Amino acid sequence: MDASYPATAAERDRWIVAQRTSRASLNPLQPYAFHVEDEAAAVGTIQPVATVFLTNRECPWRCVMCDLWRNTLSSAVRPGAIPAQIDYALERLPHARTIKLYNSGSFFDPHAIPVADYAAIAERFNSFDRVIVECHPSLVGDKCLAFRDMLHGRLEVAMGLETAHPEVLKQLNKRMTLEEFAAAAAFLGENHIDLRSFVLVQPPFMRPEDSLYWAQRSLDFAFDCGATAVSLIPTRGGNGAMETLASLGEFTAPRLAQVELAMSYGIGLRRGRVFVDLWDAQPGMECLKCHPARIARLQTMNLQQTDLPSIHCNVCGGHN
Repeated sequence: MDASYPATAAERDRWIVAQRTSRASLNPLQPYAFHVEDEAAAVGTIQPVATVFLTNRECPWRCVMCDLWRNTLSSAVRPGAIPAQIDYALERLPHARTIKLYNSGSFFDPHAIPVADYAAIAERFNSFDRVIVECHPSLVGDKCLAFRDMLHGRLEVAMGLETAHPEVLKQLNKRMTLEEFAAAAAFLGENHIDLRSFVLVQPPFMRPEDSLYWAQRSLDFAFDCGATAVSLIPTRGGNGAMETLASLGEFTAPRLAQVELAMSYGIGLRRGRVFVDLWDAQPGMECLKCHPARIARLQTMNLQQTDLPSIHCNVCGGHN
């Protein structure tokens, strides 16, 4: 098979799937992960937030950088399975008033989350002030309103912007334009649903020397679209396709310095909360001497939403 990245969306779908290894074996009646962690709230306090990672069918989109398919099923879950998964997690989680319900795809995809389960899901969240779900912009519509109206608390929808670079966005195979993202964001805002956005730091097909500029422009674009929070995600490998792109010279993992500068820029805007996803900080990003202190700085910035003094390092100079 030709290793080069194809030109059309359909060919890219096949190419991306061909690079994969095996997926995990999962129980459709249990979430594959769940936890509670502190997060800076919009009101300026630090609050515990529960996250439930639902076991669900694979997302129908084949974004080249995505590794979430590894914890998905090859077929749809039956009605009642998602409420059962939520029960399983809530019985084991400590108290929280905000919950994220992430399903490795789109909550409002009826082939992923049965519409018939919406009421049962909403009922389980009666004690929560905020419910956060994820969705591809093309599926933002009336189903959002139906679910919103069932909740006692506030609905927030997380959408992946990925990048404001239009050509790179097209190559990611997300099958979304910036205009479509903006239209979905406007729909959410008009209907009193909060928006959270995900932005990649140094996605594939982007020169490393351009990545900070485009991370900054992506933050600008997300906030222009009404986002109340933006999560910066250092682009990582691990899904097969990214390793192939790296071998072709089309992907380099970002340096920690680029992530730090993007975070400082975002917080400095004071337009909304900005977080860095640190769950899988890659070894290639680090200087062994300063890396732990720099990660700790970003963790504190996540919680305090304040730009802290940078960490001086006499080994790497803080440039790695």
